[in-house]
Amino acid sequence: MAYFILKTFVLGPLLRVLFRPWVRGMENIPTSGAAILASNHLSFSDSIFLPLQSRRPVVFLAKSEYFTGKGIKGALVRWFFKSTGQLPIDRSGGKASEASLNTGLKVLSQGQVLGIYPEGTRSPDGRLYRGRTGIARMVLEAKVPIIPVAMIDTEKVQPIGQRLPKIRRIGIVVGKPLDFSRFDGMEGDRIVLRAVTDEIMYELQKLSGQEYVDAYASSVKEKRARLAR
Repeated sequence: MAYFILKTFVLGPLLRVLFRPWVRGMENIPTSGAAILASNHLSFSDSIFLPLQSRRPVVFLAKSEYFTGKGIKGALVRWFFKSTGQLPIDRSGGKASEASLNTGLKVLSQGQVLGIYPEGTRSPDGRLYRGRTGIARMVLEAKVPIIPVAMIDTEKVQPIGQRLPKIRRIGIVVGKPLDFSRFDGMEGDRIVLRAVTDEIMYELQKLSGQEYVDAYASSVKEKRARLAR
C-alpha cells in the first residue's frame, strides 16, 4: 500500500515534473511473472527512478547499511526503503553472498520483478565496470527472463557524496530480454557464470554508451581510498 501511495500520489508526480524522465523500451518488461532487471549503477537515485517508471513494482536488494542508520536521517532512509519494498542484504561476501542469492531467488519464486546491479556498487566515475557473477547464477537457477536496463545521466543528478540532487533530465533504456537457456544446468560452472555475466555487461554497455572497464568497481574505489590516505 505504501509503495502504491508513494509512487502514484506523493513522490511519483513530483519527480516526473522535476526530472522529466524519458524512457525507451519499457514494453520489454513482462506484464506478469518473475523477471530480473539488470541495471548499470550510476547514482543512489537509480533505485528511485527505475521503479518510478516501471509498470510493475521492482524489488531491489539494498545494502544493509540503509536499514541501520541512526537519528532522524537514518529513520527516514529506513522508512523509505521498507515502504518501497527494498530488502536488506549483507554484501561482505562469503556466506553473505549465498544469503543474498537465496533472498533474490525467494523474490523471484513469488513472481516478482527483482532489480539487480551486476557491478555490485555504484560506478565511481560514470564508467561501466566488470559484473559480479552472482547475477549469472541467479539467472540460471531461477530460469526467468533477464532484461538489461541502462540508466542515463543519473550520476549528473546526484554525484557520489552529494546530498541534494540537481534538477535535470534523466533517461532509462530497457533492452530486450536475454536468453541463457543454452546454459541450463550449468550454474556450477565458473566459466559459464563469467560468460553469462560478461554478456549481460556487454548489453548494458551497448544500451548506456558507457566506457567499459574490465575491473571491479569496488576494487577501484578501495585503491582510490588508499591513495587518498
